[in-house]
Amino acid sequence: MPSNQSPLGALPGRFRRQRLLIVGCGDIGTRLARALSGRVRVLALTSSASRLPELRSQGVLPLLGNLDRASSLSRLAGLAQRVLYLAPPPSEGWGDPRLRSLLRALRRRTAPLQLVYGSTSGVYGDCAGAWVDETRCVNASTPRAMRRVDAESTLRFYGRSAGVSAQILRIPGIYAPDREGGTPRERLLKGTPVLRPEDDVFTNHIHSDDLARACQLALWKGRPQRIYNVSDDTQLKMGDYFDLAADLYQLPRPPRVARDSAQQQLPVMLLSFMSESRRLVNKRLKQELGLALRYPTVLDGLG
Repeated sequence: MPSNQSPLGALPGRFRRQRLLIVGCGDIGTRLARALSGRVRVLALTSSASRLPELRSQGVLPLLGNLDRASSLSRLAGLAQRVLYLAPPPSEGWGDPRLRSLLRALRRRTAPLQLVYGSTSGVYGDCAGAWVDETRCVNASTPRAMRRVDAESTLRFYGRSAGVSAQILRIPGIYAPDREGGTPRERLLKGTPVLRPEDDVFTNHIHSDDLARACQLALWKGRPQRIYNVSDDTQLKMGDYFDLAADLYQLPRPPRVARDSAQQQLPVMLLSFMSESRRLVNKRLKQELGLALRYPTVLDGLG
């Protein structure tokens, strides 16, 4: 028990709990907050006053601020021992000024012990279906992924220079039946085509619950300046994934088309996902962080 001579012992119990600041507290952040309820004081940055009641109902202390207005972030300095950053970069440009603004704010007072950044597996680019672990060089081919590469570099420099244990989670497609847009059902109902087998690409997945648990483990067990692939054990090409979902939902399987035809029928964003093929190695996730997947494959999570 802390004594009154200890800086913590003299404080009321509610202040002795560790504090976690979530930046970008959407689906994954609220799942994590529920899991930590009563054990950790969870704070969340939001730019929307309309979200305040929702966050409070999840046991989260909301803080109004905007990553695009650096002056609104000054109160975050020294506020929490651990920080989880899940906010996306801007949709334009080649860097992530939002992350830089937050890190500048954090430098003003005592740095956090741990800072976890949610990135994307898209930083690897197209790997022609090869198995990819965290030692593979990044090879981003889209502006969206290039912004993430810049953010990763920024975070790792901050971790080394500020003495902060920083972790990067490279995240593939997130799914869950209780997540908004978290299943292929809507796309199946639209009859959106997928690539024929000879043109198809390997795709990777993680259930929302497993991702929230990975974030928690990284925040307390992650090694300094470490990268983790946060992916389940599924080994499916994209078309097979949609076929599996169609069978589960008793819907028609999507039509298969050649890549040339897809380029004429599908939006650019969707085509970008169909242009990269890789299989993520998740050994670090399991062995270093100790994550036992609740949903090892999409069949477990969608069914």
